[in-house]
Amino acid sequence: MNETNYNARLILSDGTTFCGHSFGYEAPTQGEVVFNTAMTGYPESLTDPSYEGQILTFTYPLQGNYGVPSTALRPDGLPLRMESDRIHARAIIVSDYSAAFSHWEAEESLASWLKREQVPGITGIDTRALTKLLREQGVMMGRIEIECDGNGAAPTVNEPVKQMTMEEYDATNFVAEVSCSGVTTYSEAGRPRVVLLDCGVKANIIRCLLDRGVSVVRVPWDYDFNTLQYDALFLSNGPGDPDTCEAALPHIRQAMQRTSLPIFGICLGHQLLAKAAGAGVYKLKYGHRSHNQPVRQVGTERCFITSQNHGFAVDAETLPADWEALFVNLNDGSNEGIRHKTHPWFSVQFHPEAASGPTDTEFLFDEFIQSIHSSTQV
Repeated sequence: MNETNYNARLILSDGTTFCGHSFGYEAPTQGEVVFNTAMTGYPESLTDPSYEGQILTFTYPLQGNYGVPSTALRPDGLPLRMESDRIHARAIIVSDYSAAFSHWEAEESLASWLKREQVPGITGIDTRALTKLLREQGVMMGRIEIECDGNGAAPTVNEPVKQMTMEEYDATNFVAEVSCSGVTTYSEAGRPRVVLLDCGVKANIIRCLLDRGVSVVRVPWDYDFNTLQYDALFLSNGPGDPDTCEAALPHIRQAMQRTSLPIFGICLGHQLLAKAAGAGVYKLKYGHRSHNQPVRQVGTERCFITSQNHGFAVDAETLPADWEALFVNLNDGSNEGIRHKTHPWFSVQFHPEAASGPTDTEFLFDEFIQSIHSSTQV
């Protein structure tokens, strides 16, 4: 089966052009071009809401060889295998797409999934050269154009898109596009209640919390959750610039007035907790997107391999005196976690729950749950 008929090209905002072939939905699109160095996990990455608005480049050459698992939902509405109910990346860029796939859980090809969800994909691009350019110049905006196939047949949509500037992109509130629209409660009554501020939460975060015997109350990113009864607060991951989420900060600060209330943040949630505490954030040159980022727990020689997906970082030098760094990135020295010195509040930049791995730091969920039990016994 030929899944790559149409010629396609990626045009970066600096004019650099990469030519290849389409294997996804034949329509133009645009977004921030980023790269991920993970060797596996393209179904999880594509459905991660943190990739909303981005064109995702995989540095590992071969993609699609194990197909796509079930996109079905559990009875509670959470995906069985995916991180959300749809693909969030604007497009996918790969070096070598494999139309032939084999895996006992595979239900369809990567190409058929992309076409069904109307997401473009390009193969045949020199992703090493593209990644090198992004590392040297920093992430930049890009657009994808689909050309006619070898027989002159036109693609599904063939109207070019106007290039968005990086300033326009950074000012877009992508969190509002991926957050839930209402309050949803998972698990039965009688368990400790964790309010989860949904900034674009990955489904495996909710699964990890539920597996540890708590009830999860999922609320929109700007919801005033302090009107609810709850025992702990969880701040989720999400896409884009944390400065677009200012509306969430007053609610987080009000929660922090309850000094015994456990708070745990991941990724964007880490940045929001830091901002609520008074610290600053900044944009990284090309971000951390991989399954192999090494971090060290500050004050120890304990090192962990982590999964990450973010373009911003907390400036540890701006932390107030009653906060301290918890983890540090061993590649570039950027902050990877913070904690309050006396209250049960902490957050990490990486993903302890990472599907498809690694799960070296999943114990942080256990520490969060233990802090909930300790606070409810006071």
